[in-house]
Amino acid sequence: METELDLFKWKQYESEVILLTVRWYLKYSLSYHDLVEMMEERELHMAHTTITDP
Repeated sequence: METELDLFKWKQYESEVILLTVRWYLKYSLSYHDLVEMMEERELHMAHTTITDP
């Protein structure tokens, strides 16, 4: 079984940020651009392509 640390190994952002972004994307049917805007309001700057990268 993979641990949380294994799932997010080598990722640029902390696991909490990744999980929060995915949660918002799924629950509220937001676009990637909406998520980027929300993250920028929290002083986390990323491109919408960052979210879509596997």
